[in-house]
Amino acid sequence: MAGNTFGTLFRVTTFGESHGGCLGAVVDGCPPGLKLSESDIQPDLDRRKPGQSEITTPRKEEDQIRILSGVFEGETTGTPILIIANNKDARPEDYKELSKNYRPSHADYTYELKYGRRDWRGSGRASARETLARVAAGAIAKKYLSERFGTEFLSYVETVNNVTARVDDATVTLQQIEANIVRCPDSNSAARMIELIEKARDEGDSLGGIIRGIVRNPPAGLGEPVFDKIPADLGKAMMSINAVKGFEIGSGFSCVGMKGSQHNDSFVLDDKGHIRTETNNAGGTLGGITTGEDILFRVAIKPVATIRKKQHTVNRQKKPVILEASGRHDPCVLPRAVPIVDAMAALVIMDHYLRHRAQCGEVKK
Repeated sequence: MAGNTFGTLFRVTTFGESHGGCLGAVVDGCPPGLKLSESDIQPDLDRRKPGQSEITTPRKEEDQIRILSGVFEGETTGTPILIIANNKDARPEDYKELSKNYRPSHADYTYELKYGRRDWRGSGRASARETLARVAAGAIAKKYLSERFGTEFLSYVETVNNVTARVDDATVTLQQIEANIVRCPDSNSAARMIELIEKARDEGDSLGGIIRGIVRNPPAGLGEPVFDKIPADLGKAMMSINAVKGFEIGSGFSCVGMKGSQHNDSFVLDDKGHIRTETNNAGGTLGGITTGEDILFRVAIKPVATIRKKQHTVNRQKKPVILEASGRHDPCVLPRAVPIVDAMAALVIMDHYLRHRAQCGEVKK
């Protein structure tokens, strides 16, 4: 397999390049009868699209989505859904210099090493523009899970460089996340983050950070031991996103400083007689299977590799050169990566719901 398809029963195959004609996805396995139109998908794409604020790339793309198959009379038919968005503001000439030089910490060298050639126009498939297709497919999964289970996917920027927000995951809302251009619900931290990003942009540099992911009201009992555990598949999903360098679920790496008596999530009964956990250090899963508690995870994203600062590198002739990259790039990808994290989480949960239903029947509520 060429690695362009994600999922087992809810399968998404993405296609297209950063400066090609279009990008899109084929979504196979969506159950029939889901009311679906472009207007259900477009809001998520608008959150991801370039040019939405002064701290994102100035590339102007409307990313208008079209559904070309799999929907009839306003509902999914159960057949493959083809969704595309045309590129409108491609400028491949901006990247001509990169046809000869390898950018540090980018995929230029490894793509050419693997395939013997590469699409240097904005990195081709290695560009984060490919994630447009993931977000479109994820919007379908989000709609299905929201209507059936009330599942909500909320991600926000928790950290940019050395600024970390203080947020109550139990009460944070989408409105709070969308209240500022950096998508951090802590307004004081958001202002400091924006200042840092603007400074890095003006210096021709870039910044990384951490996105906090929350899945509220997930179906319980999802997960396929031993190898396809929910944390394992979430980890794969998040690590497949451009620039992601780390993933943790629940207490993550901080658990190594705790004792078992501190880390264990005690079981309790709520006022309706349902089994719950008193704490949620496990992050919503036990043994790789969802408990019904909120799924909590964090995703570490590196600083953008393409910067305007001069860097030492080599060219295709293996000669040392000094590179000062041109083109249009985000000084910090985190604000636009928030809907991508949401989308990939939704694809994992949707796929596991269908797998659970195929083996065990409908999930228990």
